[in-house]
Amino acid sequence: MFKGNFIQNLPKIYGTYTGGFLVFIILMAIAEQAGVSKETIGILFVAFTVCIYAIIGYLSRTVQVDAYYVAGRQVPTVFNGMATAADWMSGASFVAMAGGIYFGGYTYMAFLIGWTGGYVLVSSLLAPYLRKFGCYTVPDFIGTRYGGNLARFCAVVVLALASFTYVTAQINATGTIASRALQIPFELGVWVGLVSILLCSMLGGMRAVTWTQVAQYIVLIIAYLIPVFWISSSGNYGIFPHLMLGDEVAKLGELEAQFGLTKNSKEAMAAMTFADGSAVKGLKYIVNSHAGVPDGAMAAWKFISLVICMMVGTASLPHILMRYFTTPSVKAARKSVAWSLFFIALLYTSAPMLATVSKLSLMDPSLATGIIGKSIADVQSIDWYQAWNAQKWMHIQDFNSNGTLELNEFFMRGDIVVLATPEIAGLPYVISGLVAAGGMAAAMSTADGLILAIANALSHDIYFKIIDPKADVRKRLLVARALLVIIGAAGAFVASMKLTSILGAVAWAFDFAMSGLFFPLVLGVWWKRATRQGAIAGMIAGLGSGTIYLYMVKFAENANENIILGIDHLRFGIIGASVCFVVMVVVSLMTPAPDKATQDMIDEVRVPSGKTVLGKQH
Repeated sequence: MFKGNFIQNLPKIYGTYTGGFLVFIILMAIAEQAGVSKETIGILFVAFTVCIYAIIGYLSRTVQVDAYYVAGRQVPTVFNGMATAADWMSGASFVAMAGGIYFGGYTYMAFLIGWTGGYVLVSSLLAPYLRKFGCYTVPDFIGTRYGGNLARFCAVVVLALASFTYVTAQINATGTIASRALQIPFELGVWVGLVSILLCSMLGGMRAVTWTQVAQYIVLIIAYLIPVFWISSSGNYGIFPHLMLGDEVAKLGELEAQFGLTKNSKEAMAAMTFADGSAVKGLKYIVNSHAGVPDGAMAAWKFISLVICMMVGTASLPHILMRYFTTPSVKAARKSVAWSLFFIALLYTSAPMLATVSKLSLMDPSLATGIIGKSIADVQSIDWYQAWNAQKWMHIQDFNSNGTLELNEFFMRGDIVVLATPEIAGLPYVISGLVAAGGMAAAMSTADGLILAIANALSHDIYFKIIDPKADVRKRLLVARALLVIIGAAGAFVASMKLTSILGAVAWAFDFAMSGLFFPLVLGVWWKRATRQGAIAGMIAGLGSGTIYLYMVKFAENANENIILGIDHLRFGIIGASVCFVVMVVVSLMTPAPDKATQDMIDEVRVPSGKTVLGKQH
């Protein structure tokens, strides 16, 4: 069917794949009209897409070290941009970000701004130079740049903690989606999600993950954009909603004034129960103005500080930096960052719109979907409310017993806003199935990259570089694959415990990464005076101080009283990174400068062209 090799035929292969997926959507729409049940359509969407990813993962299997760790360094820039976008647009981006904007208003844009701005740091400070270095993993750079196994080990510890925290959020997202689409308990859904993730990555490593991530990006972007355009068009908000966002936000402001943003008392909130008598936990209601900007210097600082954490955290995350190790050249790595930003922007510019039209679907009395101000009994009889309420992810509480639904009486879990919006907006259920498949793709793609980052660091930097440097290829890959299973199982177990929200866990991961890795990486490239002792001390001090501060402001008694300058548990990376920088600089200046060979190596790394510093096999 296709002439030439696989790389040459990538546009045709993924063009055919996209066409086939669109045909599948049409077939599901026809099936819905023919009377096929919602449950069956949801199962078919998830099963079909997961099977495709598994097939790609199987066909991408490899027994070559270079292919397993860095996809043979032959991924074209456009496709690496798509894979990076899929790797980046996790369950947090797809499922939780619009939900955060939905409930928190535009103050949550700090996540969007920070995550996007982080790629500027990646492009300017790290990606081309790490690619020039020619490493397999981020700890590989740390260990070789600074020398010695202790620096490498410290980098692995930081990587593992940050990536594992992140992966629990992604498995949480897959569990949420699988439980809804497959009609199974959340605790079982996380294990279904894990199996799906391992099917994509276990046999082919980075090569398999890369090509499945390209396929997953196509699914997730189609799934995200179709509801936005459909809801906007059906609600008369404009054919291209992004250009009309200001009008919709103004309309929301009018509705907020009409219905009132009333905050419930703690006593009323504590007294809420589901039909079975269990307490209502983890659900939110609209209490913040959508476009409101909090007044005061502290509010501005909290916004800016969260942006900083997300930006610096983005530039520190190993699974993102690893993606640029797969390009054919240093120049391609830089171009790949630009393509990544383009593909990410397609979703990120749509998230505020989705949150806006979702609110309007609920609040606008002129729409058939509007429920605020209507009879509670009528709303409780709606199919989508009953389905989500049965899973305890949605609730109505008639505080004043007047039988009419008010804005402060409708509760929903923030993580399900994107998933529930198609049903709330009255779209055909096939769109809900499509969104479920998209959310699954987003969470799976990031989880694949994260688990692989941890497993590769442990297998390459700990097992091969420290424990058994003479291990053959078969043994190295066997260890890497075994670690994938172990790490994934641990992540699924932790995710099933629901320790925090998806967005909260993601923020912690960014903070851990920036606390221990950002300055050792950046100074490792841009400050020749940085020493092994300084890097080790910085990583230990940064990660340690950040973790201690997280405990003080989140888990300790009277945690709120321990917050310094508004730096709460979502921003503890500012403490960790600051300590890391100071300690690393001071210790580096107090210890002998790196030898001439190391400094010459750094000079060579800074040249964005030529051969890589490390050999192909290392």
